Amino acid sequence: MSEELDLDYQLKLEPGLERYVIGLIGAGFIIRDCHLPAYAQAGFRVAGICSRRPERAADVARLRRVPRVYRDHQELLADREISVIDIGVPPQVQPAIIREVARHADHVRGILAQKPLAMSCREGLELVELCEQVGIALAVNQNMRHDQSVRACKDLLNRGWLGEPVLGTIEMRAIPHWMPWSRDLHSLSTFVMSIHHLDCFRYWFGDPARVMASTRPDPRTAFPHTDGINLYILEFASGCRATSWDDVWTGPVREGSQGDISIRWRIEGTDGLARGTIGWPSYPDHTPSTLDFTTKDRGERWIQPRWSEAWFPEAFRGTMGDLLLALAHDRTPAISGRDNLKTLALVEAVYRSAREHRVIELPASGEVC
Repeated sequence: MSEELDLDYQLKLEPGLERYVIGLIGAGFIIRDCHLPAYAQAGFRVAGICSRRPERAADVARLRRVPRVYRDHQELLADREISVIDIGVPPQVQPAIIREVARHADHVRGILAQKPLAMSCREGLELVELCEQVGIALAVNQNMRHDQSVRACKDLLNRGWLGEPVLGTIEMRAIPHWMPWSRDLHSLSTFVMSIHHLDCFRYWFGDPARVMASTRPDPRTAFPHTDGINLYILEFASGCRATSWDDVWTGPVREGSQGDISIRWRIEGTDGLARGTIGWPSYPDHTPSTLDFTTKDRGERWIQPRWSEAWFPEAFRGTMGDLLLALAHDRTPAISGRDNLKTLALVEAVYRSAREHRVIELPASGEVC
């Protein structure tokens, strides 16, 4: 591979991470089809699994060759061999689970929580401070950061090949599968779907100064909700702007029309341009994301690195791997709970902006909630 294509598109792991024994709380889709396949590929050590429905945990354990099924999360947490807790439960019940895990800090060293960490920044802050007090490393599964095209583009930005970022865009035309628990949330698309793109913009460009947003219900989603189709603009102090169209409707595709479903992103810089696609809308087909870029110095052609890995499931080796590496080297995870508070604050600001029809300023200081 030539130097220009040798991009940091996937987290580099190291030997010895199997000494951290993982216990999983939850046995839904995200655990069954994303976490466990990725962990098997990476060689992480999973000791056991539990679920609110023990029969589901048993089914997943048989499918993914997990050695042990616990009756409930209390039995799992009592197993002193387990040092890392991987949580895959709905966001409205996750905080209570994290509080219980914190009572086992004598042997639990790390938690990988789902996004959103909590349904408010205030509650997220409470969880972060609790884990810091007891000495547990808390990480949040913002897995879009480990999509291959997203991570490789971050490497382009770090190398300065694109120059100063001018404009970043994400155009999502895809239909999520809303889980039953999403009916009970005060926010639908903002906290469940747009949170991916908002965290991605933070990953690429840093923290914005202000946001403006608009939303409307999704015509296809039958249960009551306010935020379905989300449009928002982020303004950064550097002058960079970012915007996303999170279109969960995409037209009457399931009602009989032809479809045009995709997720595309683009970053324009002073010295270069990058564009990409995200492969997950075609899931369960294994579709790798793509990246094309060009710069003033390489202007005669588009450079198009390609990989065999995809967001689902390979990106999930990155989120757990980041936590395990942080434990191995006694450092803070890149996707730490403390960092994720800024993503939660941004999500809240977008939700508030759309609801109140006005620009929302984000704090410039370290105060986020």
